[in-house]
Amino acid sequence: MASHSDLANMLWQIADLLRGPYRPPQYERVMLPLVVLRRFDCVLADTKANVLAEYDRRKGGKLEDDALDRVLNRASGHRFHNRSPLDFQKLKGDPDNIHSHLTSYINGFSANVRRIFEYFEFGNEIERMHDANILYLVIKEICDVDLHPKKVLNDQMGLVFENLIRRFNELANETAGDHFTPREVIHLMVDLLFFYDGNLLSRPGTVRTMLDPACGTGGMLAEAQHYMRDHHSDATLYVYGQDYNKRAFATAASDMLMKQVDHNSGGENVRFGDSFTDDKFEGQNFDYFIANPPFGVDWKKQKTEIVRRHEKAPEDSPWSAGLPRVNDGSLLFLQHMVSKFEDVDTKAQKYGSRAAIVFSGSPLFTGGAGGGESNIRKWIIERDMLEAIVALPEQMFYNTGIGTYIWIVTNHKSAERRGSVQLVDARDTWMPMRRAQGDKRRKIGEGKALEGDDRPDEPDQIADIVRRYGAYDVNEQSKIFDNEDFGYTRVTIERPLRLRYQMTVEDKARFLDAAPHLLDDIQAIDKTFGREPLLDWNNVWSSVQKLLKKHDSRWRAPEIKLFRSVFAIKDASGERVKLGKGFEPDPDLRDFENIPLKEDIGAFFAREMLPHVPDAWLDRTKDKVGYEINFNRHFYRFIPPRKLFEIDADLKKAEEEILRLLQEVTE
Repeated sequence: MASHSDLANMLWQIADLLRGPYRPPQYERVMLPLVVLRRFDCVLADTKANVLAEYDRRKGGKLEDDALDRVLNRASGHRFHNRSPLDFQKLKGDPDNIHSHLTSYINGFSANVRRIFEYFEFGNEIERMHDANILYLVIKEICDVDLHPKKVLNDQMGLVFENLIRRFNELANETAGDHFTPREVIHLMVDLLFFYDGNLLSRPGTVRTMLDPACGTGGMLAEAQHYMRDHHSDATLYVYGQDYNKRAFATAASDMLMKQVDHNSGGENVRFGDSFTDDKFEGQNFDYFIANPPFGVDWKKQKTEIVRRHEKAPEDSPWSAGLPRVNDGSLLFLQHMVSKFEDVDTKAQKYGSRAAIVFSGSPLFTGGAGGGESNIRKWIIERDMLEAIVALPEQMFYNTGIGTYIWIVTNHKSAERRGSVQLVDARDTWMPMRRAQGDKRRKIGEGKALEGDDRPDEPDQIADIVRRYGAYDVNEQSKIFDNEDFGYTRVTIERPLRLRYQMTVEDKARFLDAAPHLLDDIQAIDKTFGREPLLDWNNVWSSVQKLLKKHDSRWRAPEIKLFRSVFAIKDASGERVKLGKGFEPDPDLRDFENIPLKEDIGAFFAREMLPHVPDAWLDRTKDKVGYEINFNRHFYRFIPPRKLFEIDADLKKAEEEILRLLQEVTE
């Protein structure tokens, strides 16, 4: 039995036959649908004769297309069939007409498979290869690749797809993260997701549902199915996914069909469309959610629909909390998932929902108090839904080396976890890969490996992380916090505006240029107050008002504003400008402070601020509550600087080495 890497290499060699008519970044257009087609062909080979016999009996009858599909599917033993007399071996028999025969063969599939190949847009590629005289050669070569399930297990087939997609996206310089997540990261997410539901899933007849709203090629859903088969074979997990990338969707949909995963007879598992503007699961709730949404992708195209959803959302909906900045829509996926959570009602056998989602560091802290991201975190945490966050090592993903985090979100925490959030630091839990794959240079050991894996002797580091999470202890790699520990109040600190009065020749001329009709008033003011600076603006302005009243002169608001802007000068030695019962704040001296929710704001202000700015006060009408999760601060470890004599010794050694090398060059 060939390993998945050997199969991927074999298929990659076939892809090289496309060179010329296709550029390497375009190989994906042909190879993904062709590999899927060959897999279908091998899967159906054992029952092909049964299907053809049944079709001969039924064709020309009164059965509608849907009913005929169901009958022939039963004959094939799968949820799909092919009624064409052709297969890959027979396609090789007529090189001159292979393009029309291949099209006919694809049209012989059941409707669900035909739809998949419409999303692959494979018909265009058949014509293109035919015109370039390479179609027969490619079909001939892939015909020799045996992808029968007895030769290539479902898990291996998934790894083959993963390997090919990564290579295609590296060539295209695109984000492979849009399509799939490293297997060990999915493995860890699934283990964390199902950790507390062992008793529930062990009950015979248990039925649960899962949704991935950014499913890509379906790797996460497949891993969840794999977990259930290994650990809870008596339970049934229906999995659903949605994606807007046509080829990724088509790959996922075909993979689901071939793997015979559990499904609800009410519709297809994986559906095509944008989860935000064309939600294919509108109004449906799910027990589990899992996703790796693309990092840092904007949502400008979906803005109108998403803003409308936010504005119309009821208060108990996560969409009411706020919206992230338009240049990063990661948190939208969390809102989308939480909006589909099941209620907790054990009498009705509803046990709430759990979600595992991968984020970059941005959703942890981006956005200040009152901003969209902060308000979303506030909504989630104040409803006690954030259970844990696991920090992953850097250089784990194929398309980026940045740090990533798994969030576990649920509306049904265990008793010991209520009111708290666990942070798990797994950033140092990794092993180097022998061969880098794009930006991926590290992996988390899974303890066991499929044939052909990079490190067949790897430790079970996933189990270590899960144990760290499950132990719920406080140590160097695990911290427990109250929900309120992540919240703060952003208070506005005001200081008084201090003004002095002074009229100069230049300022007087500037004022009269703007308001020449006030010449008599300005002359009277000039004569009364003179040209020397006066530090008490309040007293000056009060006297000016009396003077104007005496002259029966009434200034409009713009004229009063002009007078102040010209003759009032900021001066730290001036008197504070009165405003009502208090003082007018100086916008230039305004400051802000984030005070932890657990702190008494008045006491904090008196202790930390008043000693430094005794004339300051708090404007509590502008208070805003925010939430952020500063992972680095909570796991900061001080590393003392090296001793100076050690640094000097290293510098001396370096100098000696440089001199030695120079001598070798000059001799």
